[in-house]
Amino acid sequence: MGFMIKGIKITPLKHIVTPKGDIFHAMKSTDVGYCGFGEAYFSEVHCGERKGWKRHNRMTLNIVVICGAIKFIIYDDRDNSDTKGKFFEVILSPQDNYSRLTVEAGLWMAFEGLAEGTSMLMDIIPEPHDPTEADCKGLNEIVY
Repeated sequence: MGFMIKGIKITPLKHIVTPKGDIFHAMKSTDVGYCGFGEAYFSEVHCGERKGWKRHNRMTLNIVVICGAIKFIIYDDRDNSDTKGKFFEVILSPQDNYSRLTVEAGLWMAFEGLAEGTSMLMDIIPEPHDPTEADCKGLNEIVY
């Protein structure tokens, strides 16, 4: 998983196998990392494609990979952080590492689709999407 950055949490989630179709837990209001509900959305990424870099300035992200496999890279450039200049990497998948990735505001994130075809994530955020709330950089602007 790499170096742990302050402001990131990995929470293993329940996967309940049933004969008629499995149940995958995502988040309860009592879970660590829950900071309110504003919106839940899904994002696809194709195998070998990368998205990022993006930094949210107010919102905590709670990400669950619901299909395929996705590698997340998080970079800390916060001035007052003990982990400034460090990267964190984790691969999430409902088959191999069914967990929720919680990323606090102020951290840069990029991700890559690893599974053949299309992978999909769900993100639970504490406020409705606001395009002015986040900063974006090209993939080549932060060297990993």
